[in-house]
Amino acid sequence: MAQRLLALDLDGTTLNHMGELSPRVRDAVRALPEDVAVVIATGRSILATTPILEQLGLSEGYAVCSNGALTLQLNPAAPTGYSIIDQVTFDPRAVLEKMRVELPDALIAVEEPGVGFKVSKHFPDGELMGHSREVPWEELVAHPVTRVTLRQPESTAEEFMELVERAGLHEVSYAVGWSAWLDINPEGVSKASALELVRRQLRVEPIHTVACGDQRNDLEMLHWAAWGVAMGNAPDEVKAVADEVAGHVDEDGLVPILEAVAQAARDGVPFRDGTESASTARLEL
Repeated sequence: MAQRLLALDLDGTTLNHMGELSPRVRDAVRALPEDVAVVIATGRSILATTPILEQLGLSEGYAVCSNGALTLQLNPAAPTGYSIIDQVTFDPRAVLEKMRVELPDALIAVEEPGVGFKVSKHFPDGELMGHSREVPWEELVAHPVTRVTLRQPESTAEEFMELVERAGLHEVSYAVGWSAWLDINPEGVSKASALELVRRQLRVEPIHTVACGDQRNDLEMLHWAAWGVAMGNAPDEVKAVADEVAGHVDEDGLVPILEAVAQAARDGVPFRDGTESASTARLEL
């Protein structure tokens, strides 16, 4: 039975900026005591997440994908290696009609869980995993979806964020990435909301939660955890909400945090003495 929950973002946290898992990080994750439930919490799709789960040796437990819209229970006996236990969708028509006016040149992708994406135009190679198929506008907005992604490759992140903020998105959750990349999810959905569901399933006490991340889509889960850790490569606004700032991802900055988690578990002490998590109060599901 897990007594602690460690939530790990992937890109920029567990994986370096080349998208690689270093041997040191891999070994430190695999060396964690059995009573630490490692839960990957990522903006990646299912298909982009499962290969990393395999590299980390995570075949059982839970994983959070698509910024919280999809929660998986891992099962090595299942044909796919997982089952979807929670899926939150929204009608994308209104927000996409608005973004079509504000960002007429943006590429649009609508997620098809476990399959790939429907796209308005071809995305740069390597940015979307799984099968991508170009479809007419009406097909993009025809059905409820877990996530919509907008990408404007020729813009800087700052220019793109200004355009997004000017659009005034409401009744959805959204996060701008390190590049000109925007993920839009159902309202109230985040990595934190999905992790709270997992925490309750595992019956882990809130004080025994830790989360590590590096981007704006990690803000809610850093608030949620008793011990929120921002990577050294994170933007200042992410570092500002964290309890601790780790080293840079390209220097295996996650490893000392993983070692501290392992030591706290072996010693049977809270991750942070005197830290009280407000996760239950914030995230009533």
